[in-house]
Amino acid sequence: MPEWTGSPCRNVFATLIRTIISQNTSDVNTARAFEKISKKFRMTPEAFSKASLEEIEECLKPAGLYRNKSRMIKRLSNIILEKFDGKLEKVLALPTEEARKTLLMLPGIGRKTADILLLFCAKKPVVPVDTHVNRVSRRLGLAPAQGSYEEVRLALQSLYDAEDYLAVHVLLILLGRKYCKARKPLCGSCPLNDVCPRVNVEDE
Repeated sequence: MPEWTGSPCRNVFATLIRTIISQNTSDVNTARAFEKISKKFRMTPEAFSKASLEEIEECLKPAGLYRNKSRMIKRLSNIILEKFDGKLEKVLALPTEEARKTLLMLPGIGRKTADILLLFCAKKPVVPVDTHVNRVSRRLGLAPAQGSYEEVRLALQSLYDAEDYLAVHVLLILLGRKYCKARKPLCGSCPLNDVCPRVNVEDE
């Protein structure tokens, strides 16, 4: 996911692939790589398990670290087939913390990726913390300035009702993209500049 925007999860495996592609990659390049790979392959573990590494790499060239990501996608596809009969839905149906622990045991799935799958594909009560959510929540004082991923996630979850987690995640991303940019934030036009403790913050 590129940094995820709130699109409905129609295919759990496709959501996983897109999130992996998005790691350390711009939104634009993520979209390009995902478009190429989704045109080349069916979005199933079976399709990627049978694909050659070279074919996957060719699709992911617009994205950063495409060789590592291609190997990870291939490996994950095989594991999902072997352990879960090709269906991550079985994992997502587990209680939230059990599902999260199971996802985090898989190679290539970190906290953000796991939480995106849980929130968007299973409607579990978690707030994924991507680069925008992390930056904006710190600047607004919603999370510890030097907090870890878990500290930021739990801080946000403590402030809002579970039914609002999706909206919180998406709105923080949109604010970060349009106004609260990492470099040259547009504090003057930001709709929250009257409540933000870090108006006119220097680049970070």
